[in-house]
Amino acid sequence: MGRSDRPGAFTDIGFNNWIDRWAPAVARPYLRLARLDRPIGTWLLLFPCWWSLALAHPGWPDLHWLELFGLFAVGAAVMRAAGCAVNDILDRDLDAQVERTRMRPIPSGAVTARQAAVFVVALLLVGLVVLLQLPPMAIGLGMASLVLVFTYPLMKRITWWPQAFLGLTFNWGALLGWAAVTNGLAVPAFWLYVAGVAWTLGYDTIYAHQDKEDDARIGVKSTALRLGRNSRRWIAGFYGATLAGLALAQATAGLNPLFVLGLLAAAGQLGWQLRRWDPDDPGDCLLRFKSNRWFGWLVLAGIVAGNLPVPAGLGF
Repeated sequence: MGRSDRPGAFTDIGFNNWIDRWAPAVARPYLRLARLDRPIGTWLLLFPCWWSLALAHPGWPDLHWLELFGLFAVGAAVMRAAGCAVNDILDRDLDAQVERTRMRPIPSGAVTARQAAVFVVALLLVGLVVLLQLPPMAIGLGMASLVLVFTYPLMKRITWWPQAFLGLTFNWGALLGWAAVTNGLAVPAFWLYVAGVAWTLGYDTIYAHQDKEDDARIGVKSTALRLGRNSRRWIAGFYGATLAGLALAQATAGLNPLFVLGLLAAAGQLGWQLRRWDPDDPGDCLLRFKSNRWFGWLVLAGIVAGNLPVPAGLGF
C-alpha cells in the first residue's frame, strides 16, 4: 500500500476526528466536503468581515455589533462550505491526480458530483437567509460575490496568479461588513480590502508550495510555481502591502493610536511565518498557513482597541 493510500497519510482529509466519532455515517462525506473538520478556511474568510464590522462600528461593542458578528460567522461557515464544494466539483479530475487531494469525497467516490451540486444549492439557500438579515447595500454586495465564488476555481487553469483571485474572493467581506453597518461603502473599507487581498497572496502562496510538484506534473498553475525560489521575497512584499493597507484603513477611519499596538503584534506574527519557513516541507507550509488565524485575531484586537474612547489624559 502506497503512502497516499493509507488513511491520514499525506492527504488533507483527516480521519478519526470528531466527524468519525460523532456524525452519522451518511453525513460524514458531506461534512468533509464542507471542510467542517478543518476550520482554518472559515477563519480566513471570516476575519476580513469581522475587521470591517469592527472598523465601521465606533465605540464600545453593543448588542447589534455582536448580532452582526454572529450572522457573519454563520455566513462565512456556509459560504466557505459552498465554495469548497464548488471547487471540488470543478476540480474532481485534477484532485484525483494529486496526492494531497485524491481522498477528498468526490474523487474518492464517497459523494457524486450531482450530490455535491445539490449540497451546494442547499448551502446557498442558507446563505441567502443570512444575507437577507442585512441592509440592501450589503445584500447586493453579497449577491455579487457569487461571481467570484463560482469563477475562482477555474483560475488555476488559466493564470499563474490564482491566489490573487482567491484574495478578491476571500476578502469580499471587508466591503460587505462595512455595508452591513453603514448601508454604504467608504475609503477605509477599500483599504481593508486591498490589505486582505495582499494577505491572501502571501498565505496562499505558502499553502500552494505543498502541491508544487503535483501541480507542475498535471499542468496546474500557482504563484508557488511562478515565483519559485523567489517566493519568500515576494511573500515579504505581499505582507508588507498588507500592513500598509491596514495602516491606511486605520488612518482613514480615524482609529486611535492603540490600533498600532495590534498592528505591531500582527507584523511580528507575519515575520515569524517567514523567518524559518521551509518551502520544501509540506508540513511546515501547512503550519505557517494555519498560523494566520493568530494574525487575524491580532488585527481584530487592534481595530477594537483603536475604536474605543481613550481618556484625554493619556495624551492621544
